[in-house]
Amino acid sequence: MNRESFREQLLGVMERKEHWAWPAFTSGRVARERLHFHFEQEYGTYVRDFPILVGRSYIRCPIAEIRRGLAENLYEEETGGLVAGRPHPELFLEYPRGLGMDMSRFQNIQLLPAAQRYREFLDAATQSFGWDIAAAIVTIFVEGTSGERAALDGAHCQPPPLEEHPLVKHYGLALDRLALTKAHRQVEGNHRAAAWQAILEHVAPLRRGAVVRVMEDALRSWLLYRDEVALICGVESRDRPQFSTAPARAAMPAHV
Repeated sequence: MNRESFREQLLGVMERKEHWAWPAFTSGRVARERLHFHFEQEYGTYVRDFPILVGRSYIRCPIAEIRRGLAENLYEEETGGLVAGRPHPELFLEYPRGLGMDMSRFQNIQLLPAAQRYREFLDAATQSFGWDIAAAIVTIFVEGTSGERAALDGAHCQPPPLEEHPLVKHYGLALDRLALTKAHRQVEGNHRAAAWQAILEHVAPLRRGAVVRVMEDALRSWLLYRDEVALICGVESRDRPQFSTAPARAAMPAHV
């Protein structure tokens, strides 16, 4: 697989990282009393331990240039020392705290079955296979969005005002609880470009197919996880895509 095909296939995965239920969350249609399920599952599945996932990728990577980027990412996620001022997992909790949720629920989260499988996938991807898969899953899939092509092409879209953030607009969250959102906006452009450059420039040609296949697995697992969150939050759709409800592979293929 050549570099251009690799890029397009990775972008093709990311452009499908959209969930049918997300408009319900961003338009205020999720009942306030159920919104805590979303935050709990996000926090327990990956937000709380995202610095650990980055750290695993750092340890496994043999390329100093990429390690330096991962080290910077890890330092910011774990401490907030470069931008945010506080660890990012702590700042994430400002969302539910600002909405008056019971914060004791976040101390002992019970993951939903598909959430647990997605977390097991992330653990396997960052511990059991090559550095390239670990780095791609952490820095491209988990941190990335369906808008990666624009970021990669250098298009800079002005984000909407913080006053238009769905949690502010529809649920009354105070602006000072959006510290994590502000931090992400500060580092978003350069951070995304660096992540893509590391993968596109340093993954060996013979490994590109394996990376794409595991990215497809990540998408499948994530969509199933988000299906489950949507349903427990009371969101249903008759026209949700069949892809997101297809059975996930029980384990990652041996060739990776």
